[in-house]
Parts: sequence; structure tokens; C-alpha cells
Amino acid sequence: MNGFIYQSIIGSLAIYEENGSIVRIEQTDKLCKESIFQETPIICQTMTELDEYFQGKRTVFSIPIKHHRQGFQAKVLEELQKIPYGTTLSYQQAAENIGHPRAYRAVGGACHHNPLPILIPCHRVIASNGSLTGFGWGVETKQNLLLLEKKFSK
Repeated sequence: MNGFIYQSIIGSLAIYEENGSIVRIEQTDKLCKESIFQETPIICQTMTELDEYFQGKRTVFSIPIKHHRQGFQAKVLEELQKIPYGTTLSYQQAAENIGHPRAYRAVGGACHHNPLPILIPCHRVIASNGSLTGFGWGVETKQNLLLLEKKFSK
């Protein structure tokens, strides 16, 4: 596995690539271990596409990703990828869309375990009442990502 630290407008992000696919992105205040610190072509493409996203020039990613999730969690992550840029979906709606209308809390759990935030846009999932709830990188970051998308989707 290769990793690289990307400096973004929301802080330092560790991007991990394995076998030609991005497998994880996480916020970090640490540097990658030397054994995995390597800027690969896929990591470079990811950084370029993230730059474009943060500048409002990209609404869809073309990076090869692999989330290593199965079953219900995989269904949720696939559903999240369908949420258009600049829009939101409730946990309840996501649960209904995958055929499990009562599983909105489990949808939240799958979002919490999303290894590829932004690329799989779990920040676009909100409470049924419209409030911003839970996000692995903090509600403030979630709000900032949604505001960024709203600004550029006009």
C-alpha cells in the first residue's frame, strides 16, 4: 500500500492507494510512515481531482476506488455515490432507496465507516429534519463541504 499526505482546504488528508485504486482517505495531523510514503500516478490523479473539487471545477470523480465493504455497507456506499453534487439525501431516504426503509441508523453506521469520504460523498447525507448530524471528520467539515458544493452548483 502506498500513501501520501495531501494539503487541502479542510486540512491534511492521507490518501492511500493499493493495486491501482484509492482505498482510503483520512484526515490526519501525522505524516505517513516512510515505508508507505510514495506519490503514485493514481495518488497524483486523486490530488488533482480533489484540487478541482475544492475549486468548484469538478463535480464527479473518475479515480478508481475500492472500498472493501460487503453486504449492507457496500449497498449504502453504492447509493451514496448516486447523490448528485450540491444536493443532499436523508439517512431515511438512503435506507428506502436500498430497500431497507427502517435501517436509517444502519445507514448512518455505514456512512461512519466510509473509507473514502468526499469520493463517496457521505457528507451529503443529512437527518430527515434537515439537520447536519454525524460525520467522521466533524460536523463543521461536513457543513463546509456542503457550503462549498452549494456555492459552486449555482
